[in-house]
Amino acid sequence: MVQAYFKIHSVEKLNDTTYSFVIACPALAKESWCGRFVNIQCGEKTLRRPISISEIDSENGTITIVFEVRGEGTAWLAKQKAGDELNILGPLGNGFFPEKDKPAIFIGGGIGCPPMLGAAQDYGKNAEAILGFRSKEQLILLDKFEQCCQSVSVTTNDGSFGTKGFVTDILKEKLQEKPDCIVYACGPMPMLKGVAAMCAEHDVQCYVSLEQRMGCGIGACLVCACKTHEKDGEHMRHVCKNGPVFDAREVDFNG
Repeated sequence: MVQAYFKIHSVEKLNDTTYSFVIACPALAKESWCGRFVNIQCGEKTLRRPISISEIDSENGTITIVFEVRGEGTAWLAKQKAGDELNILGPLGNGFFPEKDKPAIFIGGGIGCPPMLGAAQDYGKNAEAILGFRSKEQLILLDKFEQCCQSVSVTTNDGSFGTKGFVTDILKEKLQEKPDCIVYACGPMPMLKGVAAMCAEHDVQCYVSLEQRMGCGIGACLVCACKTHEKDGEHMRHVCKNGPVFDAREVDFNG
């Protein structure tokens, strides 16, 4: 883990509210893997903003982050330009370790898609992806998923692109076709709850990356606590330190 100022290499606006930054940071790229995150100082805000690592280029010493403007901190971040420096702490948390001997389905919902991209890229051409968005206007990263995945299915709530409905509508078909697959998912909690329940019903292994508000990002505060049920009993885990990736069978989605 390092904390330092790193230069923004390039900036791309993906839609009205979503931005992609490529950041030159060899030290971070060397220690990163898919599903981990960084904590970024945003102007004068006291608390850093946690943002998932989307892509890693170890050879060129860069990472890519994709974020959505949701408040004052990310609004400040969106105004930064190529050449500006960001104070970044990371990489943090535990990410995905795709089991490459099994068929894999990577599921992303909205801003939960970026960390799934890096995981799918790491897995290889046998990966399949299911991406869910509210509408066509929110669509992001489709071209990159199509480059690294065997197949990509897209759902939108309003039917303006792809299949009208939810990612679980597509997942149900996929689990019937490939009962021996493993599922990786990141997105809103209701989506993750539905994905986890469907995988449990079909006895399919599933790993989820939880989205929670974080204070410190290193496990010192209790802001991002979540309840888990493990072999030795019930625990309160820190999403930032023990996660954000968890075995879906252990997460209490009602806690």
